[in-house]
Amino acid sequence: MNISYRKAQKEDADLLIQIYNAAFYDDYIRYGECPAYGRTRERMEESLKKYPKDIIYYDDIAVGVISVEDKGNGEYYLGCLCIIPPYQGKGLGTQAIDYLLGSHPDWNKITLITPIDKEENVSFYTKKCGFKIDGSQIDGNVRLAHFVMERT
Repeated sequence: MNISYRKAQKEDADLLIQIYNAAFYDDYIRYGECPAYGRTRERMEESLKKYPKDIIYYDDIAVGVISVEDKGNGEYYLGCLCIIPPYQGKGLGTQAIDYLLGSHPDWNKITLITPIDKEENVSFYTKKCGFKIDGSQIDGNVRLAHFVMERT
């Protein structure tokens, strides 16, 4: 298993859309909405400017994306970590979190949100990655959990 990461460029917008659509299709069906699903090229290009993205490759196949926003002072927001369904459960997400920590050695705090009723996400972030839930909010018809990991 060869895992690698590559910084996404504007020219990667169509590839990013394909990955997001494959990874977030079930959320779109489940909730009737999903901000990561069905993006236009223009929206993806705008997102790339604000939220740097790395494309995750598994044996030279683009299978996921990790997107991290630098909030300053060692705080980062994990805006997206997605793996397309056929490649989930292979340790790629856990390795992507390790990649995030290693590529941002100044990190003190990392935050993210995900639907609280997605038990697989909650378990992944809390049990496999060491995040803690520190609150929740309603966004449309979805209850989101706020996760945090702080360096001790």
